[in-house]
Amino acid sequence: MATKQATTMDELLKNQTIENLNPADVIEGTIIELQKHEALLDVGHFGIGIISRRELVGASSLKVGDKLSVSVMMPETKQGYVLLSLRRAMKEKSWEEIQKIYDNNQIVSVTCHDVNRGGLLVELDGMRGFLPISQLSTENYPRVNSSDRDEILTKLNALIDRSIQVCILDMNRQENKLIFSEKEALKETVAEQLKKLNVGDIVEGKVTGVIDFGAFVNLNGIEGLIHISEISWGRVEDPRKHIKNDEMIKVKIIAIDNERVALSLKQLSEDPWAQEVGKLKKGSEVEGVITRVTPYGAFVRLSSVVEALLYLTQDNKQANSSKTQESGNQKLTAEELENLKKSISVGEKKKFIVTDIDKTDKKIKLSLA
Repeated sequence: MATKQATTMDELLKNQTIENLNPADVIEGTIIELQKHEALLDVGHFGIGIISRRELVGASSLKVGDKLSVSVMMPETKQGYVLLSLRRAMKEKSWEEIQKIYDNNQIVSVTCHDVNRGGLLVELDGMRGFLPISQLSTENYPRVNSSDRDEILTKLNALIDRSIQVCILDMNRQENKLIFSEKEALKETVAEQLKKLNVGDIVEGKVTGVIDFGAFVNLNGIEGLIHISEISWGRVEDPRKHIKNDEMIKVKIIAIDNERVALSLKQLSEDPWAQEVGKLKKGSEVEGVITRVTPYGAFVRLSSVVEALLYLTQDNKQANSSKTQESGNQKLTAEELENLKKSISVGEKKKFIVTDIDKTDKKIKLSLA
């Protein structure tokens, strides 16, 4: 009977591929011991791995026997262990998931944990990122006067701990940069809502901000602007005296340009100026009160909503006598013009003749009766 030849170690290893460990490699291991400041793992033919407390994320929930994916920090320490990191492995896994989200342009939820004047500091899958103010939706954008930085922070602070639907606008794994956009996440929704709006529609929305030049209104996700000139038929010095934040108002859509929607509050009612001027005729005599005198003319209030201009120049048909009125285009002499200017004063009530009515530009010209 032939004697079986013993197999040497060299022969056992001859056809085996020995894998070398390198920093940043991700390997599998099983927890064999949990100590106060570290954990020991069985990492197969690589031997025993060790994770320090600093690199041990979620240690309170771990137990002996758990299998972990860990990242290699050092293939071999002086003590012969493989130095591992659970934190780094989880970070790498998070980046892989984030890369998929970015590549597929997915919409995800992030949570705001802090703010600064530039925007929100948010978190996704354990990774910190930034959501700039410019990328916030109509609902969350802080509509305040640009100079009021404290008010911006106050409005942004209201978003802390809030979950926000976003997509990834930009990412750089090497620079650890992650930029989000709520506006882009809602782009398709906004486009669908825009299709439902038409110039001339009367719609209802919530006022999201009142500033010096007007008011912003949220129309079910679409932002519209009521310019100060479209708030009232009368003169508006401060929009805040006419419109309040968070109130629901009805407005008329007067223009749509891409995603910009122009709104009007005053056009929901008839123009009182047009109503009043409709009663006037060229050549008719009217009575008014002089409210202002300038080098070129005097402003005359004909009613609570109608103001006209009495030109004080030599080239206009202005005079103190009916003879000059009848002569039409006769010019005033310098002396006559000076006398005319001296004959009028603020607060004085006089009779005038309507010489021109421009309904398009809302201008009425007068001469003295």
